[in-house]
Amino acid sequence: MELLITIGNDFVSKHNNMNLKDSQLDVDNWIKEHGVRYFNELTNMAQLTEEVGEVARIIARRYGEQSEKESDKNKDLGEELADVVFVVLCLANQTGIDLQAAFDKKMDFKSVRDKDRHKNNEKLK
Repeated sequence: MELLITIGNDFVSKHNNMNLKDSQLDVDNWIKEHGVRYFNELTNMAQLTEEVGEVARIIARRYGEQSEKESDKNKDLGEELADVVFVVLCLANQTGIDLQAAFDKKMDFKSVRDKDRHKNNEKLK
């Protein structure tokens, strides 16, 4: 089932109730249908580094102190972040990680460990 949601004045098709587990399955199905096979883990790690670099370039130039080059002004930060997520999902799939379970466990851990840490940080006030 698909939903149409609005972002600003645009309608965007989204899968209903997407989560990391569903996203891992979507990526795996895409790889099987279009990608032939997964790149090996080292190649995907290099891909991840490249994609994170593209995100860093946009953020540094758009939100940081560097001026944005004309050729970078049409770059879509959301699209680049999605590229990062895609490669992370590939790595999780090929290494047998249930990313939803790992993420839920991490959020539980951080919620206990950092319960008051940031609230008590004078630098954030």
